[in-house]
Order: sequence, then structure tokens, then C-alpha cells
Amino acid sequence: MTTIERRARRGRSLSPGWIGLGFVLPCFLLFLMFRFGPAIAGVLLSFANYTVGGNLEWKGLLNYQRLIADPGFLNALRVTLVYTLISVPLTIAAATGLALLTRRAFRGARLYRSIFFLPVVTSLILAGVVFTWIFSSGGPWSTVLSAFGFPVTDWLESGTFALPAVALVGVWTRFGYGVLIILARLQEVPRELEEAAVVDGAGPWRRFRHVVLPQLRPAVFFLVIIETTFSFQAFDTIYVMTSGGPVDATYSLVFDLYQESFVNFDFGYAGAIGVVLFVLTLVIALIQRATLGRES
Repeated sequence: MTTIERRARRGRSLSPGWIGLGFVLPCFLLFLMFRFGPAIAGVLLSFANYTVGGNLEWKGLLNYQRLIADPGFLNALRVTLVYTLISVPLTIAAATGLALLTRRAFRGARLYRSIFFLPVVTSLILAGVVFTWIFSSGGPWSTVLSAFGFPVTDWLESGTFALPAVALVGVWTRFGYGVLIILARLQEVPRELEEAAVVDGAGPWRRFRHVVLPQLRPAVFFLVIIETTFSFQAFDTIYVMTSGGPVDATYSLVFDLYQESFVNFDFGYAGAIGVVLFVLTLVIALIQRATLGRES
């Protein structure tokens, strides 16, 4: 038996599973190195005290005890929760409404869908710069509000309106993804159900509430999980538009993590913030699955 024949026979003896694993293994090792590795290091770092150029000192739960007593962290937690409560419902509502408007085939429907998705692929830094001008005292937003008798004000300099303004930018950057998901689900809704509802005399709202909305629950559940995760990770637009101000009104958890790690260089404390952020996101996702997922 020649060498070529032996190699061919040995190659045929390998199962497709092992061959597929050989192709996947390099990517998996890279993913393990650059994603799981830093995550595990961050968890371990949260139990220690470490600064640039300093020694690593094991502190146990000291960093977590600091979190409980830190007003800055508690404020960042409150800001993140409020940001999420504003942005997630608005994002899903806007995505659902626009998906319903463009679900039918009409002239320009594909163009509108492309326009709706454009903010998703737009740079968050660029969006933050543009909306900083829009929400300024001389920007279009204040001009429109003043036309209706509201006082001219810079929303990003207001402790009351800065967080809603940043949350609205988050809605603008994310609703296009929701439109895509809702549209995909709407294509699977049987037309016969809506036609039967029309025959029974159901109006548009009743058809949506009793026929369309129950069919959308899996997609809505998916969007709630995804958008909640993105809201908890909000940073780019906050950094560009407000830098956590004014008076910490937009000081989110990720911004707090950034400040502690790359400004104060307290990597152990920043690691503790990251672990708490991960645990909060996981717990909220599990709660949402237990409530919304059961109905889906």
C-alpha cells in the first residue's frame, strides 16, 4: 500500500465530527483566549487590589464592601436602571410600530426599511456628536420646542433632561434592529387569522391586540433581553454627549467602571463593578425569561 493510499484511508476513518472540530478549534481557542480569559481575570481581579505599577494584593470581599457603601456606585446603578426603563420600552414600541407600517409591500417599502436600519450601523461616536448639537440650546430640538411655547434650554446641561435625552439617542441607535426582528416574525403570521378577524368585525386595534401581538411574543421576548443587555452596557453616547454629567445625572455603571479603571487605575474595584454588572444583567434576563418567556 502506497503512502498516498494510507493517508487517504486514514482520512476516511475520521468521523465528520472530528473533522468539523478541527476547523472550529482555532477560532474557539482565540475566542477562549480573548473573551473568556479576560472575563475570568476580571473576576479574580475583583477580589484583589491592583494598580498600574503596583503589586497584586488579595483583598477578598473588600471591593464588594466598598461598592455597597459607595454613593457613586449606587447613583450609577440608579441611572442605569432608569436609562433601561426609558430606552427598552420605547425601542420596542418604535420598532413594532414601524414594522407594522412597512410590513405590506408598497412602493418604497424596502427603501424605508433600509433607512430604519441605518442608525444601527452608524458610529455611536458620530451619533453622539450630532445629537449633542441637536439637544443644545441653539439646536433643532430647542427650536421646535420653543415654537410650542416651551423655554429654550440645553437638555444635556439639565440634570432633569440629560438622562432622557441620552436614552432617546439610545432608542434611535437601536430601533432599526428591532424593526428587522419584528418584520421577520410578522412574515410568519398567517394572513387567514387577520382576515377572519376582519370578517368578525374586529377593528385595527383589536386585530393587533388579539391576533398579531400574541404571534409577536417570541420576537418581543428576544428583543427585551437584547435591548436590556445593551442598555446596561450604555457608554459611547454618554461619554461623548455628557461625560457622565451634569452632576452625575448620566453616570452609568459602565461609565463608573471606565472611571475606576482608566482614570483612577483601581482595577480591582473596577473588576468588582464589572462582576456586579454581569450578575445584574444575568438576573434580570432570568426574571424576564421566567415571566415573558413562559408566555412565549
